[in-house]
Amino acid sequence: MPLREKEGTYMILQLDNIYKDYLTGKMVVPVLKDVTLHVEEGEYVAIMGPSGSGKSTLMNIIGCLDEPTKGTFLLNGKNVLGLSDNEIAEERLHNIGFVFQTFQLLPRQTALENVALPLVYAGISKKERKKRAAQALEKVGLGDRMSFLPTQLSGGQKQRVAIARAMVNNPKILLADEPTGALDSKSSVQVLELFQQLNEEGVTVIMITHDSGVAQHAKRVVYIFDGELSEKRG
Repeated sequence: MPLREKEGTYMILQLDNIYKDYLTGKMVVPVLKDVTLHVEEGEYVAIMGPSGSGKSTLMNIIGCLDEPTKGTFLLNGKNVLGLSDNEIAEERLHNIGFVFQTFQLLPRQTALENVALPLVYAGISKKERKKRAAQALEKVGLGDRMSFLPTQLSGGQKQRVAIARAMVNNPKILLADEPTGALDSKSSVQVLELFQQLNEEGVTVIMITHDSGVAQHAKRVVYIFDGELSEKRG
């Protein structure tokens, strides 16, 4: 059963005693060390740390893109580590929207086609895909850019297309990896305002960043250094 720690709260994400090691030749390299992180539904959490701290590895585990070496991981009440590859793919598709620093847009697809892509994997009809993708682009202020290719968009517009794509399937969690890293200050502010708006609408936002200014937009900041997580700056 999903964990309810107090009345009215629901733990959408539970990482307990997570370790992640990589094998380099014959040497074991520890990257995450006894990480425990609980996130309530509707929270806006920033995970902040410098390059090489383990934050990207942690993001990959939260996003079900990688498995821990050991530990417990519950996503929306389900034990992720007990699922098959197909079941994990389904959890990713329906529960998590990804936003990356480099946008990850398909260059030959229009903004509308890029946003509709997750709906293709979800088996949604073409007519419904077009409708939902258009609504998602309207929501991020790009209703007049639907037929534009990525090369015709600014960095900030590309990231808003990426956010629309991340949210088009109505996931419970928005997972953003350095979402303002490739943007100018004005575009960064617009993207962070969009995250705040989505969070106010009930989306759980987990943002990975090295930038303290960006992290302060979240309602809660946790810090990662040398693979260890803390609620206090190291």
